[in-house]
Amino acid sequence: MAVVDENAAALGVPRKQLMESSGHAVARIVREHAAPGDRVVVVAGRGNNGGDAFVAARFLDELAVTTLLLGRADAISTRIARENFEALQAAEYDAREVGDASAFELPDADVVVDAMLGTGVTGALREPEATAATAINDADATVVSVDVPSGVDADTGEAEGVAVSPDHVVTFHDEKPGLADVAAAVTVADIGIPDAAETFVERGDLQVVSRPSDAHKGDFGRVLVVGGGPYTGAPALSGQAAMRAGADLAFVATPGRVAETVQGYEEGLIVRELAGDLVLERHVDQLLDEAHDKDCVVLGPGLGASEGTLDAIRDFLDLYEGKVVVDADALQVVPDVDTDADLLCTPHQGEFATMGGEPAEDWRERADAVEALAADLDQTLLVKGAYDVVSDGDTTRVNRTGNPGMTVGGTGDVLAGVCGALFATHDAVTAGAVGAFVNGRAGDAVVDDQGYGLLASDLLDAIPPAMWGGDDA
Repeated sequence: MAVVDENAAALGVPRKQLMESSGHAVARIVREHAAPGDRVVVVAGRGNNGGDAFVAARFLDELAVTTLLLGRADAISTRIARENFEALQAAEYDAREVGDASAFELPDADVVVDAMLGTGVTGALREPEATAATAINDADATVVSVDVPSGVDADTGEAEGVAVSPDHVVTFHDEKPGLADVAAAVTVADIGIPDAAETFVERGDLQVVSRPSDAHKGDFGRVLVVGGGPYTGAPALSGQAAMRAGADLAFVATPGRVAETVQGYEEGLIVRELAGDLVLERHVDQLLDEAHDKDCVVLGPGLGASEGTLDAIRDFLDLYEGKVVVDADALQVVPDVDTDADLLCTPHQGEFATMGGEPAEDWRERADAVEALAADLDQTLLVKGAYDVVSDGDTTRVNRTGNPGMTVGGTGDVLAGVCGALFATHDAVTAGAVGAFVNGRAGDAVVDDQGYGLLASDLLDAIPPAMWGGDDA
């Protein structure tokens, strides 16, 4: 929901507008459980969950509403939630601050609104929320929870310690998985989030690449690029892109004829030399050894399409069971290979047709065709175009970043490396969707800066700000 909210904002539907709709939905359910003049107590936290309830209080003038904020108003975590609490105070609603657990006392109420914690919080309730939850459960009142009962994990429905036991839950946009195990009526309220916020990849999706402060070396993946032979630049671009996209280590397995050249592109690449001029079947055992402790393999950049190389790709995929980004000439073997590997395939539209897909100019028709082939292959596809389409047959995402300057050779190799870094730590659809967004955003930044005539290598320096640089990247 945090991703969807941020994507909606990127599409022009601000969180403040969504909060107004959420608050109105909560007020509507409260009215269903209360008669005019009934006493309503709102117990609110300092996040947007509390902000939704502050809005609801303004829609309940026919009831006697008291709002209890757990904490100080200046500690409310978002500007829009703080503004809505200040609006209650300015209009002289009964809105009070509760400093700590010892100061919490739940007034007599006919309806209690639980708006302490929302979907983004997990783990046992702290104080004063734990004391408030116990008081709410002990009250002789109807309890309405906002989005998810405080103390209940929105994904699992489980609680670590005390949690609110509501009679009704008002959740927003879509039902949360954990609510299936909550013994309460559930209303899913449409608050005006457009379907596009879940279809189009936007800046909200970048939340998955945030890093905890206690991260350790190795947490963000080891990527092996298998490529080169006929070409040297492609595997080097993929390896460097994986590093720029956050992989802790990037290895390149490449034929000896080009190994020294590939190494020369970047000192941080760890090059594994394969004897000879091409990747062939005799190298498969070595490649499997190299891949066994890697989190993702990027297979294809610069390999070429000699018969012996394609046979090697088939043998590798037949025996490998890990994550693989498949690109370039390696894509043509995918429809006929029997593999237990988890594949993220990155064809352009011509390669998509070769793999068995139905070409389509309109992105909506193309999305249907990509979804159909992904379901048939039981793998994930990222089909490149003016609108990139990512699908595993069930979930389909569309990316709109990128520009005509990116038709230059090598940008697909950069994309494969970015996807490899993301696939090392995320599922295939997330890796493909975020990878396409970041790659296109990097290309847009380069073109904004210098115009067309970009080189694929220009994208490398633009990847980190595109991924972590915020709205202005």
